[in-house]
Amino acid sequence: MSGLPEFTQRAADLVWGTPLVSLLLGGGVFFLILSRAIPYRRFGHGVAVLLGRYDTPDAAGEISHKQALAAALSNTMGLGNIAGVALAIVAGGPGAVFWMWVSAIVGIATKFFTCSLGVMYRGKDSLGNLQGGPMYVIREALPKPFYPLAVLFALAGLIGTLPMFQANQLTALIQDAAFDGNTPAWAPFLIGISLSVVVGSVIFGGLPRVANVAIALLPTMVLVYLLMTGWVVINHLSAVPDILLSIVSEALSPTAVGGGFLGVMLIGISRGAFSNEAGVGTEVMAHGAARTSEPIREGMLATLGPVFDTLIVCTCTAIVILLSGNWQQPGELSGITLTANAFHGEMGVVGLLLLGFVALILSTTTMFTGWYYGAKCFGFLVGAQWQPYFRWFFVLAVIFGATVSIDVVFNLISASYGLMAIPTMISSIVLAPRVAAASRDYFAALSKKT
Repeated sequence: MSGLPEFTQRAADLVWGTPLVSLLLGGGVFFLILSRAIPYRRFGHGVAVLLGRYDTPDAAGEISHKQALAAALSNTMGLGNIAGVALAIVAGGPGAVFWMWVSAIVGIATKFFTCSLGVMYRGKDSLGNLQGGPMYVIREALPKPFYPLAVLFALAGLIGTLPMFQANQLTALIQDAAFDGNTPAWAPFLIGISLSVVVGSVIFGGLPRVANVAIALLPTMVLVYLLMTGWVVINHLSAVPDILLSIVSEALSPTAVGGGFLGVMLIGISRGAFSNEAGVGTEVMAHGAARTSEPIREGMLATLGPVFDTLIVCTCTAIVILLSGNWQQPGELSGITLTANAFHGEMGVVGLLLLGFVALILSTTTMFTGWYYGAKCFGFLVGAQWQPYFRWFFVLAVIFGATVSIDVVFNLISASYGLMAIPTMISSIVLAPRVAAASRDYFAALSKKT
């Protein structure tokens, strides 16, 4: 096992090289230009969809618009927003945050196209049920030579959506709070068992239960996290301008931490994609389940995701870590323990307890939705009739994730996310003109109605 962290790190670095980053960034810019910036100019329409003004309860689909966004956010707003940001800053310095912002801004256009396609080209599984996701988009809309890309997405999705990272980091936080560095050997396994029971109790209720739990918990979590960050910012108000300046300057510096300009960009973009999943394709499966006959409407709703996820929550984490200064000498701190140390130093035990509350919501809601994504990938590969059995494998993965190294888990999931992005972005770029044409028709018709 000693060489496993190094092997997985090399695999993640290979996947998240310049070609994939260029595909994500270049693809996002292409979507922005082709759409004539509609996802940005019409951003308010996405908010109106969220508020329920365009709900169609009788349309084909499994969940409402609000539930679709909640399900998508419950997966993207996970411990990657806390632990992933910390890992990015340690590896790439403040400049990595800038490139996470770039990935989110560009990701707005990417989500518009990918999620519109998720509704536009829904397909039926082996049981005849309507499904959405990049694998169905590829199967339904592209010629047969593209089909291996659908298989690649589903295979990578089976690994990438497993709950190992969330379980690992939540276990680390619980151990840090409960045992203060003197963790008994049995603790990770026991914590993993407990988490698996919680996860199992929700996922066996299906996607509607997952979405309803997310709707109930996520707004409270975001509010608490904003208040925590606000407290830290107020106490260090004079240092905030320098922190913001360092984020921009380090991002563009040829001698920045993390291997210079290119190294920092690669770190920031990969962590940003891990956070908001724009171009990865997981959120397409959630939005593809929405009750709607208007693909563009669902695409506009999806544009809200990177704003909530990366531009708000991830920025909160980054600001607190940078203000605390602990990222420069992390020592044995890694991932969520670095963020916990920052809040503990600024707010004492209260900060640690509040972060534990936030982490519990983020990790569990992500694991809930991860099951749904993984089950859809599993059903696509072997048949929808076998999907129920995936629940048991998923629950066991929670226990496994709680007991293994953070480096192995993060690298494995990160590499899988990168592999998922390849078929998602290629298919979306090929089919992008159809989305652009549909968006012009949709908003023209909307203007006539108003």
